[in-house]
Amino acid sequence: MSTASGRATPRGLAEKVRSIRAGQRAAIARAITELENGLPSAAALSAALESFAGRAQVVGVTGPPGAGKSTLVDALVRECVSRGRRVAVVAIDPSSPITGGAVLGDRIRMGAAGSDDAVFIRSLASRGHAGGLARPVRRIVDLLDAAGFDEIVVETVGAGQSDVDIASLADASLVLCPPGLGDDVQAIKAGILEIADLLVVSKGDLPQAERAERDLKDMLHLRAPCEGWRTRVLRTSATTGEGIAALADALDTHRAEVGAGRRHARGASPAHADPQAELRGFGERDPWQQHTAIRFVEGGPGRATMSMRVGREHLNFNGKCHGGAIFSLADSAFGLASNSHGVVAVGIDTHATFELAVGEGDLLVARAIETSRSARIAVYRVDVTREDGSRVSSFTGTVYRTRRRHDGGAPEGAA
Repeated sequence: MSTASGRATPRGLAEKVRSIRAGQRAAIARAITELENGLPSAAALSAALESFAGRAQVVGVTGPPGAGKSTLVDALVRECVSRGRRVAVVAIDPSSPITGGAVLGDRIRMGAAGSDDAVFIRSLASRGHAGGLARPVRRIVDLLDAAGFDEIVVETVGAGQSDVDIASLADASLVLCPPGLGDDVQAIKAGILEIADLLVVSKGDLPQAERAERDLKDMLHLRAPCEGWRTRVLRTSATTGEGIAALADALDTHRAEVGAGRRHARGASPAHADPQAELRGFGERDPWQQHTAIRFVEGGPGRATMSMRVGREHLNFNGKCHGGAIFSLADSAFGLASNSHGVVAVGIDTHATFELAVGEGDLLVARAIETSRSARIAVYRVDVTREDGSRVSSFTGTVYRTRRRHDGGAPEGAA
């Protein structure tokens, strides 16, 4: 049940959540479409499902184009199903920069796994989103988690060395390294290899596979160990089945040692039981946001969504929305997302691009997502879109994380 504006009524929302929680495939598919298209009811649906998420293990599968990601995912999913698990797959396909369309062909290579009732596969277009993922993938993963799937496999687009967004979403990150990828130095370069919980030599039946495995193991000696987990190197062949059971065993070990639902726990402060209410309060106390009619929509650890209806006060001399107003909207989302972990974050660098002119009456939405965070530095990406989903602006920002807490408590890390 919904209103004429497309927003679900409280009763309709409750029915939708019950259907998703019951694992009804049609309801899950419709809800994913709702989130993917950013419909007005999407935020309320995500908020209603959030409390049910956090149980599933999210497995990120990334690597360069042609590494055999989809074929490996198909074999891994079948192995997990044979162990009595329910598995969902979210496969991200690149969008054409010319037509905006996407082939969505990854699922074709997962035909064997996709025919099982215990498996749900959904392809998403990246729609120009950088980093290897698609903008709504986090909400979709939470939805599938709430629907009761035991494992959720997220396959990125063909990734380069800087496409590391999957690390902030996945509990376990698998980086595929096919034999013959490049010279020996390739194995020690910074970037995508550093996010791996499991380094997987795919196409392990090829002649150079043993050398690739040896190079990766040597590379691990040069890398600082991850707290709580020792990165493994595995060799697999999806066509022969070599190493697939061992890969599934390694994921089980990772879950036992590290846990699941880390995307919700990362950076969460126990002193902030309701981060969304805190972020809303930040926005309501911000005079500039009030002056520019920027409104808080939703948020949580590492993320924030803001909106702005373009009015006459936002227009420039050409009658279009002023770039400064769009920047302010993106910067507001960036500011709240970066301050969502209980400590004061100070902006040190920003960069924005503008892709589409908008006019009076247009509703703009800015969604900020944390892409990486260390003890003192964090990076955020903000996409500003029009109500129809068209991207207006892209924004990246870097902050320095101080030790000062917003609540005036003891500094972070103090005894």
